[in-house]
Amino acid sequence: MHAKSETYKTVNLALFDFDGTLYPKDSFTGFIFFALSKRHIVKRGLKILPWIQAYYLRLYPAHAMRPRLFETMFKDTPIDFVEKLAQEYTQKLLKKLDPDLLNQLRQHQQRGDHVVLVSASVDLYLAPICDVLKIDLICTQTETKDGLLTGKYSSEDCSCEQKKIRILEKYHLDDYHAVYAYGNSEEDLEMLSLADYPYMMGEQKGLPVLDSKYAKSVDIKKPA
Repeated sequence: MHAKSETYKTVNLALFDFDGTLYPKDSFTGFIFFALSKRHIVKRGLKILPWIQAYYLRLYPAHAMRPRLFETMFKDTPIDFVEKLAQEYTQKLLKKLDPDLLNQLRQHQQRGDHVVLVSASVDLYLAPICDVLKIDLICTQTETKDGLLTGKYSSEDCSCEQKKIRILEKYHLDDYHAVYAYGNSEEDLEMLSLADYPYMMGEQKGLPVLDSKYAKSVDIKKPA
């Protein structure tokens, strides 16, 4: 929890994890199967089969598996091809957002709160989602060179401590009346530690009740 400023603020900061929270499933793996052929996935997947097996046996952590998997699957893929598929994937994801969490997000927006998606998933499809929802984004960023995905990240995998670091780099928490954070796993614990009102999916019965005293209407574009 952050230290309170003596000056009273009316705007909150609301931090939402994506996979398993705002979106009920694993969007990262889902994007691989959406964008690439089964033949491509199997052929390249065989190269990292020991790491895949270790991951499913919980012997290899997700924050290490994601960059290895991304590089294996997307290295030297044309960015134009991937971005086109990412736009299509975005529309699919928007239709399957958790209704309760999406409603909570909109309540924050109606109050005039500052809403941020904070995710270990990649910018290729999260950036278009945030454009539609009209929220900020902190996520894992992908690298391109000469029109191709290099397979590398241009940022650290945005999970665990990296979530906390990047939030604090971008936002001054004392500028806000309160900080709300919504997550679903141990990768979100560092982010939740910043919040006055942390919410962990599956552990708490009800979402935090928001003060509507300062609510204002905003134009929110709903998913098609």
